[in-house]
Amino acid sequence: MQAAQHGPARRRGTGTRIALVAGVTAAVTALVFTIGSAASAATLFSDDFADGNANGWSTSGGSWSVSSGAYAQSGSSSSAKSLAGSTSWGTATVSATVRPTTFGSASSRGIGVAARVQSTSNFYALVLTPNSVQIRKGAGTTLASASFSAATGTSYTLSLSATGGSLVGSVNGVQLVSTSDSSYGTGRAGLVANYVAGSFDNVLVTDAAGPSPTTAPPTSPSTSPTTSPTPSTPPTSTPPPTTTPPPPGGIVGWATQAGGTTGGASGPTVTVSSWADLRTQAQTAGARTILVNGMLSGSGTIEVTANKTIRGVGASSGISATTLNIEDMQPANVIIQNLNIRGVPGGDAIQIENATHIWIDHNTLSSTIESDVDFYDGMIDITHAGDYITVSWNIVRDHWKTSLVGHSDGNAGEDEGHLRITYHHNWFDRTFERSPRVRFGETVHVYNNYYTNVNNNAASYAIASTMDAGVLVEGNVFENVQQACWSASGYADSDPGRLVARDNSLTSSGPCEVNGTVAPIPYGYTAQPSGAVKASVTAGAGAGRI
Repeated sequence: MQAAQHGPARRRGTGTRIALVAGVTAAVTALVFTIGSAASAATLFSDDFADGNANGWSTSGGSWSVSSGAYAQSGSSSSAKSLAGSTSWGTATVSATVRPTTFGSASSRGIGVAARVQSTSNFYALVLTPNSVQIRKGAGTTLASASFSAATGTSYTLSLSATGGSLVGSVNGVQLVSTSDSSYGTGRAGLVANYVAGSFDNVLVTDAAGPSPTTAPPTSPSTSPTTSPTPSTPPTSTPPPTTTPPPPGGIVGWATQAGGTTGGASGPTVTVSSWADLRTQAQTAGARTILVNGMLSGSGTIEVTANKTIRGVGASSGISATTLNIEDMQPANVIIQNLNIRGVPGGDAIQIENATHIWIDHNTLSSTIESDVDFYDGMIDITHAGDYITVSWNIVRDHWKTSLVGHSDGNAGEDEGHLRITYHHNWFDRTFERSPRVRFGETVHVYNNYYTNVNNNAASYAIASTMDAGVLVEGNVFENVQQACWSASGYADSDPGRLVARDNSLTSSGPCEVNGTVAPIPYGYTAQPSGAVKASVTAGAGAGRI
């Protein structure tokens, strides 16, 4: 049965749902492959200065001291640095809480963190100025810059990642700047207060992707595994979590790449309490953060323009019977966060077409299953060369056609080379197909998600890779899922795709079918082992959890 079409063909991806061969095996099959970048990271160094000293740090310039549990530099008339760690560190992420107190007048002023420090003049740094955030090479060369208002007396969490020739800078968990430079391959970590007085706390250095939430920090750098692929039999029941679940963090994945996704961070914040006001604010040009207060009901489509954050207030705010349409923008730079989103008759809840740089995070999306499965269309559909998108920490439940990636089998000319999407830490419950279904995209990264009760009939499945798409399925948990993954067999009328699976847990579920290889993941991330995923996702996903 072919899905009914509503409106212009551009508005709806095609996807045929047919009855699959009866008697899909309930045996559990998975292959574990190690490819691409590291799945987790080790702590190389940390200091919160709670011991009242700065042992292990060496200073150059300025006046440094530990006071009230923070490492302070009190002068604003010189170039001041403090260094720690090993000169051999190459791939590393340096993070710290940074609080400027006085900005000096020098043009090179800036306060922040440094990586690959080879000397007091040769290093990379991520610094705040009164009006910008910058990645610098040494004290005076700016490699990348973005507008940012840094206020004295305010604390900011800065993070600079150096991976190969790639440098990525984030503030408060949001990537704001990135660049490439290969001048310095290794070096120490550092704190920089260049003609700025301020304080530093919670310094953390990891080997690329952040601290592993599941293991104790080692005392020396670790490297990612490089062993050949080996088969592994997953457990017959979901293992209990071995650690306390990590708190939901900032943006991770494809939405951090090629300039990153900041939403409306650079604009004003407005609060709306009616559907009409939400539509007006979302459709108004210019950056802004729109706070949705209450459950707003309307009929039709809200066209979200570029540089917007739409975020719910508390745990009970959101929208119903409305399509949020993000279309024809490169970049769109849109964040949809902390909303309850309910069924949209005849349309998609979040519709992304020909748009890039989007973060869908910590929402709860649901609908009523109808006998007419086309009454509700997709929850999060990404088509027509949508790109650089992260879908994280959402709950999606009681829905049929969940998340389509790629418009149709005949759309290769537009979609190939695009549709780079990350799905992580989402809970898909009674979502009977397309979580996601992928055409052409590579690499679509599906990691640390929790799938439950995807078993309405013989055609139910969680993930499908078709039309030569490349999908990495990593560290997910499947419970009572008719078929975890399709790839080599294709799906419906679509040609096969490629799919690599590693460390997935399947309980009372059909296999995750693997096929071929996929391109490496270019960004840093920490994949939890599958045994810890259920606890993390159920504790942290959905609206009201941030």
